[in-house]
Amino acid sequence: METARPASLALPETVRVTNPGGSSPFVLTCDHASNFLPPEFGTLGLAAEQLSRHIAWDPGALPVAHRMAEALDATLVETRISRLVIDCNRPLDAPDLVPPVSETTAIPGNAGLSEKQRAARIALSWQPFHDTLASIIDKRLARGLETRLVSIHSFTPVYKGMNRPWHIGIIHDEDRRLAAPLIAALRRLAGVTVGVNEPYSPADRVYFTLERHARPRGLPCAMIEIRNDEISGEAGQRKWADLLTGIFLDLEPEAARGSRASAVGKSAQSAN
Repeated sequence: METARPASLALPETVRVTNPGGSSPFVLTCDHASNFLPPEFGTLGLAAEQLSRHIAWDPGALPVAHRMAEALDATLVETRISRLVIDCNRPLDAPDLVPPVSETTAIPGNAGLSEKQRAARIALSWQPFHDTLASIIDKRLARGLETRLVSIHSFTPVYKGMNRPWHIGIIHDEDRRLAAPLIAALRRLAGVTVGVNEPYSPADRVYFTLERHARPRGLPCAMIEIRNDEISGEAGQRKWADLLTGIFLDLEPEAARGSRASAVGKSAQSAN
């Protein structure tokens, strides 16, 4: 079974930041990056093979996000604990913050939690993720850096018996500053079926990270959902990361391109 997990079971980090000083205007998040369960949770009463399913994480999303972050010189913030423990892309009052059922699968280890147990899970993963992301954004804004927030996710080809024809979906609310040109660019790709607020929309309560961090600060934002059979292997992950990277480079504001070119030029001069 493939498992995305910290290198050491004793590692205290439940959120990881890659490239915190990235020059790109885009800040990426991977809210469901890992299916790792800390030892104290056992398997939450599930058979081990269940933990490789979409109920535990977003398969393929993290490799895509990592490749994009590297190519764009972007900051990436990722969770390191399975969403079965707590879903960092949900508000604290959401009924599925700690899901008793995921899709159609009951999660025995999430049944009947006390307030103390619930609070411990929030402190373990949810709070560090959101505190870290808020700190990164606020430091960027204090430095006057253009900042746009993008969440990278994956979705299942079939959900509760319904086929999902979209290769990729862009989720947005009424702020379409980033979503509209992204959708337009994706629709120009041959053979790609693009979902607009499909397979989810903000009405499905899946937009929380962007609602919490981008909207109050007036930042352009969008959520990307890639069908997970498209990114189940390295070739597909590379394909989609490279496609999205090319689009995002074209969407960078001119000021950001100029400052990046200047930084590259200075770096080259100092190397000579």
